[in-house]
Amino acid sequence: MSDSTPPSCEPVRIGIVSISDRASTGVYEDKGLPALQDWLTRALHNPVTFEPRLIPDEQALISQTLIELVDAGCALVLTTGGTGPALRDVTPEATLAVAHKEMPGFGEQMRQISLAFVPTAILSRQVAVIRERSLIINLPGQPKAIAETLEGLKNPDGSPRVNGIFAAVPYCIDLIGGPYLETRDEVCKAFRPKNAVRPAR
Repeated sequence: MSDSTPPSCEPVRIGIVSISDRASTGVYEDKGLPALQDWLTRALHNPVTFEPRLIPDEQALISQTLIELVDAGCALVLTTGGTGPALRDVTPEATLAVAHKEMPGFGEQMRQISLAFVPTAILSRQVAVIRERSLIINLPGQPKAIAETLEGLKNPDGSPRVNGIFAAVPYCIDLIGGPYLETRDEVCKAFRPKNAVRPAR
């Protein structure tokens, strides 16, 4: 990156994975991938190359897909679907199987956000892990829940009520050696310690 390139222009590759038996076979239209791509496009200043995948609820295939996306250079991989208690919901197991480190705070915060809406949020089993220099996060399956989880909840005056998980994602990616992510404050304000913030150039 040249000195004349502002930090917000650092490109990033992001894997987005929708996990659904029925959507992957065309029984109904997948809404997870468009929801992920739309939110990330609105939230990030960075030029993003998306690596989309639509796959069935097969544990070995999910793990294989996550590994392939990490190997392809995705600094961030977001999955949607397959995180409930149903027999076919195996996304957390597949994610943990490829983990080098677990990041339990993400799952804890996602459930806190969802509990503001439904008591069944305690049935959600989303996890987040680090594999090499990539952060992998399981998200809920519904587009509205995806946005709420990433963005958080706001008071009527626009101030944060419950922080979304994405506020912590850029600094986490900094710490594992990934690209410097710049968010749009009106969508989701990234939090970094002062010594980790790059000055505008």
